[in-house]
Amino acid sequence: MAEYSSRERALIRRLRTPDAIESWLRSLPYNRETNGETLRSFRRVVRDGTAHCLEGALSAAAILEAHGYPPLLLDIESADNLDHVVFLYRARSGWGTVATSRFPGLKGRRPVYASPRALTYSYADPFFDFTGRVNGYGVLDLRTLPARVNWRFSSKNVWAVQTTLIEMAHTRLLLSRTRERRWRAAYRAFKDRSPSLEPPASFYTDHRRWR
Repeated sequence: MAEYSSRERALIRRLRTPDAIESWLRSLPYNRETNGETLRSFRRVVRDGTAHCLEGALSAAAILEAHGYPPLLLDIESADNLDHVVFLYRARSGWGTVATSRFPGLKGRRPVYASPRALTYSYADPFFDFTGRVNGYGVLDLRTLPARVNWRFSSKNVWAVQTTLIEMAHTRLLLSRTRERRWRAAYRAFKDRSPSLEPPASFYTDHRRWR
């Protein structure tokens, strides 16, 4: 941990588990950038105290890597090009994620899924808003990136991570049109009632398996 600052080392020592990091990310104001202005490294997230989904995933990767977890990202590919990126890990009980999102249904998942594919399916229903639909998923091991892509400590935006996620191969997921119509209609009805809100996790059938 030689390259980490004293503040970063203290955070890493305090946040030793996926649950702890999920709670920390939820305590940060969500980075509601409007035009894709930032892609902060872990260091900048700690400094600025805000993160969007990919920034949160990189931060989780940096922290949990220090505790022995491989730095894996799961990219959930959407039909409207608004992908969701989460930190992916495996425990004895199964696969789980750590995530931040402005949508309650797209946050982390407990490690109860048999495979990354099964885990990605758990995000399918909350993805159905006005335009979103899960098309597929891909897993990126951050250790495979060139050394110049300094996702832990860079003071600049680390756009190379985003480019790699977009360009890498994704495994397609097939979702029924009936399922899509049902959840998209449910989402529209919710927004008609509460235009300024997003559906809570409890809105979805499978929420008890989530974080």
